[in-house]
Amino acid sequence: MRETTDNASDRPQITASHRELLDQVLDKWSLQVLDELCEQPLRFNELRRAIPVVTQKSLTAALRRLERNGMVERVITNSRPIAVEYRITPLGKTLQELIDALLHWTTVNMPDVRRAREQFDDEA
Repeated sequence: MRETTDNASDRPQITASHRELLDQVLDKWSLQVLDELCEQPLRFNELRRAIPVVTQKSLTAALRRLERNGMVERVITNSRPIAVEYRITPLGKTLQELIDALLHWTTVNMPDVRRAREQFDDEA
């Protein structure tokens, strides 16, 4: 065990496992799927309509990643015809506040980011 007087060592360290989980849960489509499912359970085609720019393949992959990581569950309904509905899990619901905070941060800071990008591009 290493000794240190720096409090930074008390902070969680970003490991490969952390990066993998964050990559899978916070990617472009997963964020939108989680946001939609936090509002209400939806069928696959309802999700596609709610996120019209996502392809069927990308949506399927995002749902599978989220299901594998315990954020979303597939529920088969006993209707005619049989339907599959996707629902946010209690674990997935814990991300809503974080997603809202990130969205708020991007909204507030987007003008500064745009200016920084323009300055960078002008100097490049």
